Amino acid sequence: MRFILFFLLASFSFAQSSYQAIQSKDGTQKAEDFYDAIVDNVRPECRDRLAPVVAAIRYAENGRRGREFGVLHPKALDKNYRTQAGWCAATVQKNYDRWVAAGSKGDYIAFLGSRYCPLDDPRDTGGLNHHWIGNVTKFSKRFGG
Repeated sequence: MRFILFFLLASFSFAQSSYQAIQSKDGTQKAEDFYDAIVDNVRPECRDRLAPVVAAIRYAENGRRGREFGVLHPKALDKNYRTQAGWCAATVQKNYDRWVAAGSKGDYIAFLGSRYCPLDDPRDTGGLNHHWIGNVTKFSKRFGG
């Protein structure tokens, strides 16, 4: 199984640095869940650009179990890692499509941040959302985005 996974990873450039980042943070099983979430929720032509963003969100959110990617939707909240990664990846893909449809104006991560982690979210009592765009941008670049 590991050999097959390595072979599949080698065939996708997105997987190398993003997968390794998740593996370093969360271990091999979670990295496999991350990979599966990307393959299931991000179109092949977008993976090189968007997988680093999903990995960056994991690092920026740094959530506890059931909130690893900061997804608070009731169908994902306090569920397993794969569910959190899948919802995050689908959200990143959907918002990328919205950004492109709107003319790809401005920075994509800033566009995403206004929806994924809005500054006016009443749940953000500590003002941490103000750091999200900068953190995701920094990590995304580190992971190949």
